[in-house]
Amino acid sequence: MALSDTAIKKAKAAEKAYSMSDGEGLYLWVTPAGGKLWRWGYRFEGKEKLISYGKYPDVGLAKARELHQDARKLLAAGIDPMARRKADKTEERIASESSFAKVAAQWLKHWQCGKSSRHVLQVTRRMDADILPHLGAFPIEEIKAPDVVKMVKVIEQREAYDIAKRALETTGQVFRYAIAHGMATRNPATDIKPRDILKSVPKQNYARIDQRELSTLLKRIEIYQGTPVTRLAMKLLAMTFVRTTELIEAKWSEFDLEAGRWDIPAERMKMRTPHIVPLAKQALEVLAMLRELNGKSELLFPGDRNPKKPMSNNTILKALERMGYKGRMTGHGFRGLASTILHEQGYDHAHIELQLAHAPRNAVSAAYNHALYLEPRAKMMQEWADYLERTMREVKVIPLHERVA
Repeated sequence: MALSDTAIKKAKAAEKAYSMSDGEGLYLWVTPAGGKLWRWGYRFEGKEKLISYGKYPDVGLAKARELHQDARKLLAAGIDPMARRKADKTEERIASESSFAKVAAQWLKHWQCGKSSRHVLQVTRRMDADILPHLGAFPIEEIKAPDVVKMVKVIEQREAYDIAKRALETTGQVFRYAIAHGMATRNPATDIKPRDILKSVPKQNYARIDQRELSTLLKRIEIYQGTPVTRLAMKLLAMTFVRTTELIEAKWSEFDLEAGRWDIPAERMKMRTPHIVPLAKQALEVLAMLRELNGKSELLFPGDRNPKKPMSNNTILKALERMGYKGRMTGHGFRGLASTILHEQGYDHAHIELQLAHAPRNAVSAAYNHALYLEPRAKMMQEWADYLERTMREVKVIPLHERVA
C-alpha cells in the first residue's frame, strides 16, 4: 500500500532499522535513532545501487515521489540516476562565482593580455585537461594544500613531470589573482614546492649528433626523399639555428630579403623580445625556392591539412627519424651544434649567445640588445653557412674560418 503523511508521522523507531514501502521501489528507511530517509534500490549495468532522496520531513511525501519518478525515467532512458545527480551538482558548483573554475576563467582573461596566442593556448589546454577536472568545482576558498598536491600527483603518475610543475605554478597564479580581488584569503600552492612532492628527474638535453657526423647529415638532408618544403625547412633551420617553433611559424611579412634579415617579433620569441636573424646568401637561396612553393601563403611552412596553420612541430623530428637519426638528432639539436662549433672556432661568446637568443633580457636592455653586434653577427652567420656548405661536400671536419683556424 502507498504511504500517507499520517502513517509516516506515526512511524516509531525500533531496535533495528526497518523500511516502509510506497510502491515502485520507493521506501522510507526508519533508523533506530528515529531518522526517516527516502531511498530507492536499483540496478544499473548489472550493479546494485542505492540512491537517497533526502530526509523526512525536509523532503515530504509528494516531493519524494516526484524525485523518484524523475529518477525512474532516467533509468528507463539508460542513464544512471546517481551519476546524473553527481554531474548536476558539479555543474552547479562550477557555475558558482566562487568556484575555482570561475575564478580561473577571470584570471586567464586578465593574464593573457600581451601573451602570444600559442602560449595562451598551451596554458588553456593545461588548465582544462589537468587542473579544472580536480579543482574546478570547488569553492576557491575551500581548497587546501592537500587538494593541490593530489592534483599534481595525478599528473606525475603519467610521468608528465614538467606539466605537473607548470600546473602547480598556474594554480598558484590563480590563487594570487583571487587574493588580490578579495575572492580568497590565502594561497595553498605557496605551501608546496615541486621538490617536496615530485620525483627528481635528471635533466635531459636535446639529442644531437657529434660534430663528426654533421657532413653525413647535411648530405642526407640534401637528398631527402620527403616533401621539398620539409627538406628546405631543415636546411634553413641548420643555417639559422633558431628554435623549431620560431621557424615553422615564420611569416613572409617578417622577412626583408633585400636587406638580408629576418625580424622575428617579440610575441613569437621565448624571451618575449624581438630577434634579428641575419640571412646568409645560402639562406636567401632557400627562401627563394620556398617562395616558388609557398609564396601565395602567409606562412613559409603551411600545414598539409590546414594551410592556414603552420606545419606540425613534429614534422622535422619525424623527417630526421626517417633519415636514421631517431633518438640521436632533433631540430633543436642544430642550435647545440652551432653553439659548440662556433665557440670552439673562437667566435665571440656574446655574438653567439645573442644569435641564439640566450642573452639575458630585461625591460631596459631588450630593445637595445636584440640589434646589438648586428654587423659581426651577420658576418658570423655568413661564415657559418659557408662552413655548412663546405662540410656537406667534405668527408672530414674542416676549420670553420681561416682567421680562427
